[in-house]
Amino acid sequence: MVETGGIVERVRELRPLIRQNALRAEHERRVPDEVVAALTGTGIHRMNVPRRYGGYQTPLRTQVDAFAEIAAECASTAWMTLSQAGVSYIAALFSDEAQDEFFTGPNGPDARIGGTLVPGATAVPYDGGYLVNGASAFATGCHHADWHLLTTAVTTADGQPPEGPPEILWAAVPMSELEILDDWHVTGLAGTGSNTVVARDIPVPAHRMLPVGPLLAGQFPSKANADDPFYRMPVLPLFCAWAAPVALGLARAAMTEFGERIHRRGITYTFYERQNEATVTHLQTAEAELKISSAELLAARLTAEIESKARDGAPYTSRERARIRAESGYLTRICKEAVDLLASAAGASSLQQEVPMQRIARDIHALCLHSFVNPSTNMEIYGRVLSGVDPGTPFL
Repeated sequence: MVETGGIVERVRELRPLIRQNALRAEHERRVPDEVVAALTGTGIHRMNVPRRYGGYQTPLRTQVDAFAEIAAECASTAWMTLSQAGVSYIAALFSDEAQDEFFTGPNGPDARIGGTLVPGATAVPYDGGYLVNGASAFATGCHHADWHLLTTAVTTADGQPPEGPPEILWAAVPMSELEILDDWHVTGLAGTGSNTVVARDIPVPAHRMLPVGPLLAGQFPSKANADDPFYRMPVLPLFCAWAAPVALGLARAAMTEFGERIHRRGITYTFYERQNEATVTHLQTAEAELKISSAELLAARLTAEIESKARDGAPYTSRERARIRAESGYLTRICKEAVDLLASAAGASSLQQEVPMQRIARDIHALCLHSFVNPSTNMEIYGRVLSGVDPGTPFL
């Protein structure tokens, strides 16, 4: 059994392995098995698992640092890992009976649990539970998951829509019962293995169904965790914090790559034999570094606020929730600006597939398209709240 402390250091030791397999992950459209096994061995999947199962309940700041270490070598590996480690936090909010199934199975507290939030499946009341059918797109890490949380809309057996908005439930389904479609063909974050998974007439007992609405409102069905300050951190702001290190890791990786390249190459069709001697390089490097530093400050601020409120039991205002979401989008945007600046100055040779810079640029572009950290969407939501109107979304 791995020790609770030193998780960032253990992950850092794996950076050469992660870097070595980054291109392979992209080509194979999934993280290689040996990388997943090595990361599991660090205990990273236990960070949000309750201590009574052998989990760590790791401080959020430590989680952010661990994910950033991975993202500095491969954003796809980082996104898959944080998705599964993060969904384990949601799994810890299920009923105690469901948690026993999740965390005492073959992989114990190292169980890998995936999930999505967009409803793509239906749940029909059936035999004391529900019969689940439908697809769940963007099922990150499904090839290596033990469980998947499908977001389902409750409907009637005859398929008639209910009166008013449907009840939304997370349905916890063993991955062995789901079909994985071969539909993950993308140009960014390609190694995440975010295929679509499909449920076909799967019976799910009631104890493995979690109402999404009450959860977003801060109500938790798990009696064992209800009074634990660690599980007072609201899910959506948490995902803002978990997404931040991927942007930071990519930007730091671009800076490292650029810093190495400018000492090896000149600027073609100029008198500069080394790029690091050029004034334009000095300006580019300084601006990119300041953007990254600004993003780091934003990440630290929102992470500290989430931890502080959980510790003190303080409620969130809509403005605070909207600001956290906006900050996650804004820091992602300025990290992308830093990467774009460095990638555009890296020279045509950086377009070679084996050069990390081109993958970094495509991955940060893909990250900015994610619906929850999209900079423009998040800025609009925050601006609406600041202007005194409805935020236009329940996802705060």
